[in-house]
Amino acid sequence: MTPDPASPAIAPYLLRPPRPGDLGWVVHRHGVLYAREYGWDVRFEALVAQIVADFGTRHDPERERCWIAERDGENVGSVFLVQHPERAGVAKLRLLLVDPSARGLGIGRRLVEECARFARQAGYGTITLWTNSVLVSARRIYEGAGYRLVEEQPHDSFGQGLVGQTWELTL
Repeated sequence: MTPDPASPAIAPYLLRPPRPGDLGWVVHRHGVLYAREYGWDVRFEALVAQIVADFGTRHDPERERCWIAERDGENVGSVFLVQHPERAGVAKLRLLLVDPSARGLGIGRRLVEECARFARQAGYGTITLWTNSVLVSARRIYEGAGYRLVEEQPHDSFGQGLVGQTWELTL
């Protein structure tokens, strides 16, 4: 198990590869939490399902990974790192999620750190990600890990008016 080094008294958590049922959990939990916390509709869950299905059916284990954070036998977080489909040497961080029951434990920061560690090992030069400005906690994690905001674009998606953001980390 991997305790958060900043909080040694907090119950430990484990980062592991996905097992059967975990990919469905990722889709379900994103759908439920984003609807509850941001009012996003089923189109967001469909996007997550597509990303997860693409990973599950055709990921390259040498260049792409998924991590599931588990605490007390329950899934509490996830993140994916995949090859950018159009940019050689660039990885995409996708679907960072920390369940409300585990927020504040450093799990999100650790998941993002694992992506960077693996990306360096796999030979990527850059990690990019797309998020929305309303996801303040995630954006703080990215900024703290050294990502820089490279583009913003307003859009109407998931039943909301949003501002999409592209962030990048040079490795």
